[in-house]
Amino acid sequence: MLDTVLPADPATSGVSLAGLLADRAARGDGPVFGFEFFPPRDEDGSRLLERSVAALEPLHPDFVSVTYGANGSNRDRTLAATKFMAATPFRTVGHLTCAAQSRDGISATIDAYAEAGITHILAVRGDMPGGPGVPWQQHPEGLANATELVRLVKSRGDFCVGVAAFPDPHPSTADPDLDARILVDKVGAGAEFAITQLFFRADDYFALVDRVRALGCDVPIIAGIMPVTSVNQVTKFAQLSGAEMPTVVSDRLHAVAGDADAVREVGAEIATELAVELLRGGAPGLQFFTQNRSVATREILARLLESRRW
Repeated sequence: MLDTVLPADPATSGVSLAGLLADRAARGDGPVFGFEFFPPRDEDGSRLLERSVAALEPLHPDFVSVTYGANGSNRDRTLAATKFMAATPFRTVGHLTCAAQSRDGISATIDAYAEAGITHILAVRGDMPGGPGVPWQQHPEGLANATELVRLVKSRGDFCVGVAAFPDPHPSTADPDLDARILVDKVGAGAEFAITQLFFRADDYFALVDRVRALGCDVPIIAGIMPVTSVNQVTKFAQLSGAEMPTVVSDRLHAVAGDADAVREVGAEIATELAVELLRGGAPGLQFFTQNRSVATREILARLLESRRW
């Protein structure tokens, strides 16, 4: 599977994502939109991914990305899914982490991306095997952090590199000012854009932007949004990412928790409201965490594009 190729759309190709962000900011042409997918675990997952990508194609996203599994078959599935994306009309961003990997292993993945024609990489430190609750430990032949990873990626080719940003404090430090300084360091190492972890309050995003701008850094920060399709799913995801779910959001979801269709509808309303507030406040773009399912993302983005309320 993962061999279905959609017809090329010249509107989404050519210029780098960093260039597109700069161009749209200069011309006032509006935000960029992107979708994040994860590598499928089996053939059924591959077919689901293909259907989701095809269903989102009419919305002409500006970029798509595929999350990264660092070890063994996980890494192979990541590369396969990213190569599949690279054969579609979409500007493709390959994820890369430095968790539990040697420098040589990371370099081999960077080179594999390059060989597949992938010129965008999202460089993040990543979690240890076992999840975010496992304390970070540098591989004895590896890299210490995402800043070093950015430098390595930039040293191996002409890549447009993005990095993670944290509207809610990173759970390992709980220090928003440190998060901002680290983001600025990553930009100094060569990063050209950032994408946030999921969050639920627009004010948290704008506070992050203010902290980064106060340090003299103007890197574009794309806001990451999770469309809620399951109360249990988003609660677990928020716990893993360190994002705090506001009571007003939790109450709206739990009020309809017994009705799956109502949960999806309320989730779409919450995400649309957040997206509108972010875009009105000047966010240069949005990335939707699709969880490899397209319905909720299609609904939210279609509402945004139809209303143009920003």
